[in-house]
Amino acid sequence: MEYRVEALAAAAGVRVDTVRFYQSRGLLPKPGRRGRLAIYDADHLQRLRRIRSLLEQGFSLAQIGRVMEGGEPGGSADPVLVALTDDGPAARTFSRAELAAEVGIPEALIQAVEAAGLGEPLEIGGEPRFAEADLAMAKAALAVLGAGFPLDALLALSTRHANHVRAVADEAIDLFDDHIRKDAAGGEVIAQAFRSLLPQITRLVALHFQRTLVNRALERLSTSEGEDKVNLERALEATRASRLEVEWR
Repeated sequence: MEYRVEALAAAAGVRVDTVRFYQSRGLLPKPGRRGRLAIYDADHLQRLRRIRSLLEQGFSLAQIGRVMEGGEPGGSADPVLVALTDDGPAARTFSRAELAAEVGIPEALIQAVEAAGLGEPLEIGGEPRFAEADLAMAKAALAVLGAGFPLDALLALSTRHANHVRAVADEAIDLFDDHIRKDAAGGEVIAQAFRSLLPQITRLVALHFQRTLVNRALERLSTSEGEDKVNLERALEATRASRLEVEWR
C-alpha cells in the first residue's frame, strides 16, 4: 500500500512534522518519488508505529536509532536494548491527570513524588506520560499510605531507597558487562541471557528485601514486651501465612 505523507501520519497517529523530524534524525527512510510526490509504503508505517511504541516505553531517540539499526541487514543494535524492547506493542500510557484519576489521589501528590525524584514520566509529544508500571507503583504506595504512614517520612525513606537502588543497579550492570556480555558469542546470546536473568534478579531482590524486613522485625521482637510484642508477633505471623508474588511484565 502507498501513502502520501498526510495519510501516513494519520495512519501512524502522528503529525506530518513528526514524520519529517524522524526522517531528519535517520529513524525513518526517505520516501520514494513519483515526480514531485513523496510516496511512502507499508514499511514506513510499520517503522513509525515501532518508533511510537518504543517512545511510549521510555526509550530515547538515540536508543531507538540503535534498535532500528539492528533491524537492517548488517545492523548493530545493542542486544540488551533488543531484549528490553522485543515485547510487542507498548502498554497504555497516562497523563498526570489521568494517573491521578486512576489511583484516586490529587494530581499535586504525583507532582510531589516527581519532585522527590521517585517518579520519572516519559516525554511523548512534549507531554509527560506515565506507564502501566507507574500506575501499579502508585496504587501500592497509596495502600502503604493508607496504613497510616506520614507522607513526608515515607517520601524521605523512599528517596533514600531509590538512591541506593540506582547505585546497586549500576554495579549490577557492570557485573553483567564484565562476566556475561564480554564472554558471550553473539548478540542473541547476550539478549537471551538478559531476558532470563532479569526476572530472576528482580525476584531475588524482592525476596531478599522481604526476608531482611522480617528478620529485622524478629530482632526487635526479642526485645519487645507486653502489648507491643503481641502485636508484632501477629504481624509477623501474617507474613508467614502469605506468599510474596513477584511478576516481571
